[in-house]
Amino acid sequence: MAFTSSLTAISSFKLTNPTSHFLPSDRSLKQQGLFHQQNQSLSTQNFKFSIPQHFSTRRCSPKSIVTTAFFSKLCSESPKRKPAGKVQQLNVYEINERDRDSPAILKLSKKPELALGDLVPFTNKLYSGDLQKRFGITAGLCVLIQHVPEKNGDRYEANYSFYFGDYGHISVQGAYLTYQDTFLAVTGGSGIFEGVYGQVKLQQIVFPYKLFYTFYLKGIPDLPAELLGKPVTPSPEVEPSPAAKAAQPNATILNFTQ
Repeated sequence: MAFTSSLTAISSFKLTNPTSHFLPSDRSLKQQGLFHQQNQSLSTQNFKFSIPQHFSTRRCSPKSIVTTAFFSKLCSESPKRKPAGKVQQLNVYEINERDRDSPAILKLSKKPELALGDLVPFTNKLYSGDLQKRFGITAGLCVLIQHVPEKNGDRYEANYSFYFGDYGHISVQGAYLTYQDTFLAVTGGSGIFEGVYGQVKLQQIVFPYKLFYTFYLKGIPDLPAELLGKPVTPSPEVEPSPAAKAAQPNATILNFTQ
């Protein structure tokens, strides 16, 4: 078969049917002597045309081709995080009232003083920033990373959660310093906090009995009003209201975590 005749045969396909814009039919190929069942190839002395194994002569609709191209484009694009939107501030107090056998110290370092690897699991009570409501508890684990004698304190790596009764919880992770303020990452949450991210500032008031937190939260709907309120300025003298401390119904959130 001459090279010129091959070009003539291929160019003679009619394009009145939209689907023929893409693939010739088996019948057309047979009529032009181009279809070989043995090796699916066209060859001449100087020209060889091979049909790839993935090539199909099956007819397909323009709609299916457009749909395939659309989803192929979607799959090829890398995922992007949605815009953060506004940042919501939430203040809470963590108070150790010495009634939960917390904290505990697990000595893994085998040294008399606190040293690298020692574990400190803990759980304390959680109050609103205005100290008028009991929210729930904190619960987590700290791993001692470094004792800092010149600052009379320690550096821990911490993973813990703040539980807000039926509202859900917020999880955080990062450096926990006993001698200065620090920031931890907000890693997620549940309930109304599902999908949350951001950071939280930890302020040591009286270690390990009184701590004040300021959350900067992103990625969630507006927080309920009862979780908000004007926070009391942190100081060693701050205390929850008597009603909140006694967990009276008017001074707790619904099904607060105990």
